[in-house]
Amino acid sequence: MEAACRDSWHLWVLHFLCSWGMAVNVYSTSITQETMSRHDITAWVNDILCLNYTKVEQLSSGAAYCQFMDLLFPGCISLKKVKFQAKLEHEYIHNFKLLQASFKRMNVDKIIPVEKLVKGRFQDNLDFIQWFKKFFDANYDGKEYDPVEARQGQDAIPPPDPGEQIFNLPKKSHHAASSPTAGASRSTSTTPKSSTPTSRPSSAKKIPAAPTPAKGEKELEAQVTHLTEQVNTLKLALEGVEKERDYYFSKLREVELLCQEQGEESAPFVDRLMEVLYSSDDQERVGELAEGDAQEVDEQAHEVPDDQQEEQDEY
Repeated sequence: MEAACRDSWHLWVLHFLCSWGMAVNVYSTSITQETMSRHDITAWVNDILCLNYTKVEQLSSGAAYCQFMDLLFPGCISLKKVKFQAKLEHEYIHNFKLLQASFKRMNVDKIIPVEKLVKGRFQDNLDFIQWFKKFFDANYDGKEYDPVEARQGQDAIPPPDPGEQIFNLPKKSHHAASSPTAGASRSTSTTPKSSTPTSRPSSAKKIPAAPTPAKGEKELEAQVTHLTEQVNTLKLALEGVEKERDYYFSKLREVELLCQEQGEESAPFVDRLMEVLYSSDDQERVGELAEGDAQEVDEQAHEVPDDQQEEQDEY
């Protein structure tokens, strides 16, 4: 009886907090609480959201967390904006920005380590999903939820495994290219046998069959070597771009944290700054066009007509 009363009181508190736009914050860690295994946590995510994830690292896309927030607090996030088929890192960051906004809207104190999660490392994603499981248990009120219908027909394709790298493709292309060569060598070696007349065996000996496939193999090896060098060059350039992107992203993250720490006195400035941080490319283009028009009008207002300029010179 006493346990039932405690459960009912707990549910009433959850309904009260949710009705006032507040979430129950969870501060427990893996040190103070028991954690689930990687297989159990993945099975739990698939069971709740009807997904087909096979690894904890695939949670790095952020799509599952966005739908969890829609389940816990309907209306706090727009699932139409979530990229359920995200495959690239900038798409993962987009989803985590939506998750950050929903956390702020529901007064969740947890800071999301976006720059670590989007890298797809196992331990970072496991720690965050362990915390989120406790957060889910503390805020879930038991209501029914259809995840497929909530996604409105969007296919929730699991992100690719982080271990798969595109730089392994030249090896596969080299293997694929070698098989047609082998087929060509087989065809060229069999063709003279079938087409050579039996009455002129001496002419068949004069036709060399081996040099053609050998030359083709050398050309393919040269192409593979050239492509491999190009891939290595692009890989180095990509690493430099990623380092530069991570640097600026960390700076933006620091600015965002400083904005969250400001009080109500700086609210207008903070809101304006957050709009700049979260503005899309289309909004920035509109702002640039508006500024350009205003500058053109200002220049026209300061232009002096030729007649007035001549009068001023005579004077």
